Amino acid sequence: MSKPARPFVPLHVAVLTLSDTRTPDNDTSGDLIEEKLKTAGHRVAARRIVREDLDKLRAQFKSWIDDAGIDVIIATGGTGMTQRDLTPEAARDFIAKSIPGFGELFRMLSYAEIGTSTIQSRADAGITTNGTIIFMLPGSTNACRLGMDKIILSQLDASFRPCNLVELLPRIRHEPAPK
Repeated sequence: MSKPARPFVPLHVAVLTLSDTRTPDNDTSGDLIEEKLKTAGHRVAARRIVREDLDKLRAQFKSWIDDAGIDVIIATGGTGMTQRDLTPEAARDFIAKSIPGFGELFRMLSYAEIGTSTIQSRADAGITTNGTIIFMLPGSTNACRLGMDKIILSQLDASFRPCNLVELLPRIRHEPAPK
């Protein structure tokens, strides 16, 4: 017996590009993420480019996490190995539950494209205490395409089977489940 179809639930997503060089005119990774979210039916609630400065990154994450109108944050950039790559460090204090499978799966899929260079990626994800989901992708447009197409979009789709992050949001947020 098949399960009844679940309706798509549009989410409010913030897109954060971490870069010392990207501008609104050349932020191809942010553009790709925004386009894919809108095409899927989600709302881009906010979009920013922030320099790779730990205090500025933390402040931006906190602002969006504290905003009840934002369900998900997708960050691109700052997940590499250099001293300027600070995204996981900036998000760490806000994450209550890690989603280790995201980074593991991202690197596994990435291996098919870039081989062992994938070990240099610190792509990660987690859930904050108030239930905001944070995905941290590399800054490469190809890496963002891989993460969005192969992992994130299906997990942000309430109709995706066998399970998805959207159906967990009410329980994550300690809200009563829909009837």
